[in-house]
Amino acid sequence: MRDTELYRHLLGLETPWTVSRVELNAKAQRVDVWAEHPEGTRFACPECGTELPVYDHAPERSWRHLDSCQFLTYLHARPPRVECPKDGIRQARVPWAEPKARFTALFERLAIDVLRETDVLGATRILRISWDEAHHLMERAVARGLAAKGELGLRRMGVDEKAVAKGHDYFTLVTNLDTGTVEYVGEQRKTESLNAFFVKLTPEQRARIDSVAMDMWEPYQISVHTHVPGAREKIVFDRFHIMQHMTRAVDAVRKQEHRQLRASGDNTLAGSKYLWLYSMENLPEKHQERFEGLRALDLKTGRAWAIKENLRELWSSHSRAEGEEFWRRWYFWATHSRLEPIVKVAKTLQRHISNVLTFFEHRISNAVSEGINSKIQTIKKQAYGFRNKANFKTAIYFHCGGLQLYPASVSASATH
Repeated sequence: MRDTELYRHLLGLETPWTVSRVELNAKAQRVDVWAEHPEGTRFACPECGTELPVYDHAPERSWRHLDSCQFLTYLHARPPRVECPKDGIRQARVPWAEPKARFTALFERLAIDVLRETDVLGATRILRISWDEAHHLMERAVARGLAAKGELGLRRMGVDEKAVAKGHDYFTLVTNLDTGTVEYVGEQRKTESLNAFFVKLTPEQRARIDSVAMDMWEPYQISVHTHVPGAREKIVFDRFHIMQHMTRAVDAVRKQEHRQLRASGDNTLAGSKYLWLYSMENLPEKHQERFEGLRALDLKTGRAWAIKENLRELWSSHSRAEGEEFWRRWYFWATHSRLEPIVKVAKTLQRHISNVLTFFEHRISNAVSEGINSKIQTIKKQAYGFRNKANFKTAIYFHCGGLQLYPASVSASATH
């Protein structure tokens, strides 16, 4: 088989396109392939689809293709242009690549698969592309996926924040709790951050939202109350975040008590910080003996930990009425504990108790959002941090958006 015919098959070129020339540079480990079409070929206007004769050709362009025999392979062609009576002079689409792409669609598909399975640095080595080219491919894939996404059918949503870098720099994340996907990434964690998501929805889409799991962060509350009809009955303050508040209170009690004990030469609580952060079932076996010994002592920290652990039983109640009764008993215990950090959190929860107990109507939590948050943290570590926030946002959509990332010109069978 002649080289031109071989590369026509390798490139997947179909009539009217053929391979006119192939050049192999063994020293540079590179293959260059030129494609052309016969004179008299008609091409469709990319705007309206009308078939028209060739007006002229754009300057020669090149596209990186899949490697052949481990040689870098580049496809070259002069894209034809047509003169449409309706749309004017337009460049016709070439079948092997998306508009304005620097890679063939088959290469983009491979790159997407590799980028999904490894970090960006590893992908650049496997694909033999630059860091900037890798992010360019991800940006194109995300833009394609977002453009192809149908109407948002969001019913149960989660709202959370994600630290972008050290300091007070955050993203606001909206997740679909039913599909486990990120629907929106906004700058900062302000009311305006979440407003920017809601204003893109139609009134009907906002009305279809039947529950929202979120932290007690007031700017988010304001946004949800402003945009979601009946928000008062739909907001569920997430138990994960509530238990975070309680865990921090336990740690505050430990710090105070440790300082008092140490002042009298007692180091009982030294090195115990992380033991009190565990729930009982998650405590590593190697720490259980020491932890049981600490709990047996008459420590304020032990009482604070017990109050925190008991609160977890609230969400095991079978009904709202049972939950309300549990809360009354727990709230009395917590506020009479004489442990200032515990009392403070209990009173904060009391002010928001209505939207803690809405859990029993909706039975949702931000566990999905926290799982996504953990995945995003892994993405961040693999990239060794993101100095460019736009790249970080792209990576979140790429890995967590549930988007169709492949070029449309790659057939469905080719994507599997």
